[in-house]
Amino acid sequence: MIIRLADCPSQPWKNGLGRTREIAVHPAAAGSDDLVWRVSIAEVDSAAPFSVFTGIDRQIALLDGDGFTMTLDGRQVHALTTPFAPFAFPGEASVEVTLAGDPTRDFNLMVRRAQARGDVQTWHGSATRTPDPATVLIFCARGMIDTVDGHLHAGDAWRPTTRMPDPVTLHDDALALVVRIEPCTI
Repeated sequence: MIIRLADCPSQPWKNGLGRTREIAVHPAAAGSDDLVWRVSIAEVDSAAPFSVFTGIDRQIALLDGDGFTMTLDGRQVHALTTPFAPFAFPGEASVEVTLAGDPTRDFNLMVRRAQARGDVQTWHGSATRTPDPATVLIFCARGMIDTVDGHLHAGDAWRPTTRMPDPVTLHDDALALVVRIEPCTI
């Protein structure tokens, strides 16, 4: 199933201090209190603090713009200025932001840690790749990607509909952010 970013309405952050576009959530229609995982694109245009998500593991990757510096709990500092390089942090962290310049957009994965583990991988270049069974979403960050359901252009995402996804083809300088989710085992 192909998801076009233009079809994902902008909505306020949980704390109301920014905007995001939800690309996919599981289970469908889940809110921040009952999601297992969620993928979204955030627009960061001010030094507003991030929303707090207790029990959630987060990964973030800069898509475009100058980026920003994150200060977590007043002590850990991370410069999110390298495009497409995922950074993991706990959702309970108090995150203050200092913009490096102009507004940015970033890719976000949130996973409820008691129920699942997730990661974001970066694929780039011209190649045909077969996603593993844990792949739940492929986001085209740059270029064009062919899927069994059609073409992805920058901003589009693809959700495999089977546990054994079909191969995808990245063309030329294409770059994909690949989201993998594994349920927790007890």
